[in-house]
Amino acid sequence: MDLAAELRGFLPIHPAGLLTRPVDLVIARRLAGSLRAGGAPYGHPRGPRRTLSDLLVFRLDGDATPPVLVKHPRSARATASLAEECNAVRRLAHDESLGAWRLLLPVVEQCRLEGPLPLVVESCLPGIEGDVLLQRSPQLARPVTESALGAIRELHRATGRREEVTARLGDWVDPRLSVLAEEVRWCRRGEGAEAMTLLRDRLVRALAGRSLLVAWTHGDFHPGNVLLTRRHGDLCGVIDWAGALPDGPAMLDCHTFVLTMRHQLEGRQFGHVVADVVRRASLLPEDRRLLAEAGVLASDSEGETAFTLLTWLWHVAGNVAKSARYGRSHRWVADNVVSVLNEVCAQESP
Repeated sequence: MDLAAELRGFLPIHPAGLLTRPVDLVIARRLAGSLRAGGAPYGHPRGPRRTLSDLLVFRLDGDATPPVLVKHPRSARATASLAEECNAVRRLAHDESLGAWRLLLPVVEQCRLEGPLPLVVESCLPGIEGDVLLQRSPQLARPVTESALGAIRELHRATGRREEVTARLGDWVDPRLSVLAEEVRWCRRGEGAEAMTLLRDRLVRALAGRSLLVAWTHGDFHPGNVLLTRRHGDLCGVIDWAGALPDGPAMLDCHTFVLTMRHQLEGRQFGHVVADVVRRASLLPEDRRLLAEAGVLASDSEGETAFTLLTWLWHVAGNVAKSARYGRSHRWVADNVVSVLNEVCAQESP
């Protein structure tokens, strides 16, 4: 066993901002110096920070140009993720059927992912990130959720069609199970591998034959990826489209938002929230009401739990694909992967 890798598994999952800030500021200044808008410099970098998805992100405020957001990939995974995001945002921006909804999208001003200083430059949308607003004003939780679900459902209705989804289940499930097996050692053998097989069988059994809305799906629609007005919590922007698909299960976005909202408000790990749903075979009454109002609540307990498990699978697979930090963190894996798969095993085993 690689002792260094094992020890890294006990390190905090969040980047150590205080330790890396001097280096990050130097890199941000180099990146800013490489940019020009109509021959003029964009401005000076503000608040460079590292994200869990291996990005260095900062804002540029110039005297002669509107503010922009710069994203610098710090790994090959982050570079691939940014390329997917640029492609998704540009495709959505050119979809005439979305009309004014496209104002919720950032504008990709530059996508320069080759060379020594790769970066993406996006317009700065108005508003405050949802997770930040809710930390300050948790009483806005319900209006924030209603606004977010209402907005994303507009995207789904404009781009979607109802389909019998049996033939799509392999594409929706298998690649994400493969990512978990590749990135999380526990999932590759023994009880972990057995749990993965049981999960796949359960999802296919529960979802085969259902007619669902297939549409442009954000794929990681949680409070941190929406921008809101400070006073009322109305949605005014949707960001981070790296996981978006034109033919995803539309209900996934609403389930992701409701479950991550529960995770944030209760201060519990996402995996523990999902494990509780699987154990009860039901969402909490308030969460069921929100999803029912959005028109995406399954009419049966089996479907409700299966949608929750599919949402969990996309969420954790998306995290481990974006950054090796997740898969190598013993604590994160135990809380967010093992807890759910153990509950699946407990219910599926004879």
